[in-house]
Amino acid sequence: MCIFCKIISGEIPSEKVHEDNLCVAFKDIHPKAPLHLLVVPKEHIPKVSDLREGEHDHLIGHMVNIANKLATDMEGYRLQFNVGEKGGQEVFHVHMHVMGW
Repeated sequence: MCIFCKIISGEIPSEKVHEDNLCVAFKDIHPKAPLHLLVVPKEHIPKVSDLREGEHDHLIGHMVNIANKLATDMEGYRLQFNVGEKGGQEVFHVHMHVMGW
């Protein structure tokens, strides 16, 4: 089980700021911005490139909507997916960084 699956299950504690039937959002333990959250789907999908057309079409849009709600107090923010080891992905469970200033 990956670290994000353990966070989702509650096995590893986190500072959750959102949870619904599709995803959770929690504070990054190594923040790179004043606001640095991770939005993570509950379904274990290793990489964005593993998303299946027709099955996961709604998921990224839902994650972006959650990020927009969580970053409303920021003057500006960045949404970022890292895909694959060469793309900077460290945890192989789809996740979106929300970094705000």
